[in-house]
Amino acid sequence: MRHRRRTGNEIKAALRDLRIQLALLNHQIGGRLALKDVDLDCLDVLARNGPLTPSALARQAGVHPATLTGILDRLERGGWIARDRARADRRSVTISVLPDRGTEVFRLYRPMIGAMDDVLADYSDAELTLIADFLRRSAEAGERANGELAQE
Repeated sequence: MRHRRRTGNEIKAALRDLRIQLALLNHQIGGRLALKDVDLDCLDVLARNGPLTPSALARQAGVHPATLTGILDRLERGGWIARDRARADRRSVTISVLPDRGTEVFRLYRPMIGAMDDVLADYSDAELTLIADFLRRSAEAGERANGELAQE
């Protein structure tokens, strides 16, 4: 029982260390691209989930809608995103990442992606499945905790 608790604490500490390293990496990349951390977060959400309405983007990025307006203005001025009117409802807008700019961000993340590929190469397929499940379930736990805090 003691070993399990100690190992669990080591995993939690490693996740905190990873969070810090990823935050530092994002900050470094954001500095090179003249983007704020929250700008990168919004670009990531858009790149992963496709074109979104501003309200959907605000919800998924965890940003207040009023704050998102400023973020979108910065990203549009910088040539990172396009705001397109919906054909069916001209009042509705969808936001998408401009493809050529996405490759610029990917280029800066390439060293980390390669390093992660090297780490993952040391694990069996079964271990990778287990790790993926752990990370997915951890992300879901974080989502639930965020939801609870937001309701308080």
